[in-house]
Amino acid sequence: MSNGDVFVGEMIGTAILILFGAGVCAAVTLRYSKARASGWVVIAFGWGFGVLAGAYTAAPLSGGHLNPAVTLGIAVDTGEWGQVWVYVLGQFAGAMLGAVLCYLTYFAQFRANVRETGITEGTADEPVPTLGVFATIPEIRNPVANLMTEIIATVGLVLPVLAFGLTEGLGESGTLVLIVALLVVGIGLSLGGPTGYAINPARDLGPRIVHSVLPIPDKGTSDWGYAWIPVAGPLIGGTLAGLVYNAAF
Repeated sequence: MSNGDVFVGEMIGTAILILFGAGVCAAVTLRYSKARASGWVVIAFGWGFGVLAGAYTAAPLSGGHLNPAVTLGIAVDTGEWGQVWVYVLGQFAGAMLGAVLCYLTYFAQFRANVRETGITEGTADEPVPTLGVFATIPEIRNPVANLMTEIIATVGLVLPVLAFGLTEGLGESGTLVLIVALLVVGIGLSLGGPTGYAINPARDLGPRIVHSVLPIPDKGTSDWGYAWIPVAGPLIGGTLAGLVYNAAF
C-alpha cells in the first residue's frame, strides 16, 4: 500500500469512526436531541458501529487500523515501522475531521446548549457539558487508576485484534471487521465505566483539540490536565499487546 493510500484510507475511516462515535455521544447527552438520556448501552453500540463502518471503508486502502495503538501493536510485533507515521497522521487528521462533522450534524443542538433562565425566578437550567461528546472524562479522577484502566482496556483491544489474524479464513470471509466491532462494544460495556474507554490516542486527542477551538456556547473546559492519560495509556497498552503477542504466539 502506498503512503497516499494509507493516509487517505486512515483519514476517511477514522473520520467515519469519530462521526459515529462522537455522534452517539451527542445524541445521548445534548439538549433537544431525540435520543437524549438513552444510556450507556446505546453509546457502546454506537462506537462499535463506528468501528464497523470506518474499518470496512478504510480496509481496501490501508487495512483499517483507525487507531495509533493498533498500528503501534502491529509494528512492535512485525518490526515494520516504515509507514507508522503515515498511519498516525491519517488517523489524527481523520479524528479531527470527524469531530468537525459531528459538530455540524448537531449544530442546532450545540447552539441550544446555553444557560437558560428557568420558569421560577432565580433558577437556571445548567448547560449540558460538551467535552464528553468529543473526548473522554474519568468518572473518578485518579491518574494512576485512570492510566491503568486505559492500558488494560487497550491490551484488551489490541491483543485480540492481533490474534484474530491467526484465525484461518476470518479475514478472507470479510467478518474480521465485524468481530473487531463487536469487541469494541464489549470493551465499552465491560471496561468503559471508569474512564469512558478512549483506547485510541487519535480518538481522544484529535476531537479534544477540535472542542477547544470550536465556537460552542457554554462549552466549558477541554480538560488538558487529563488529556495525556488517554494518549499515553493506549500507546503503552498497544506496545504491551504487541510484545505479548510476539512472545506468546
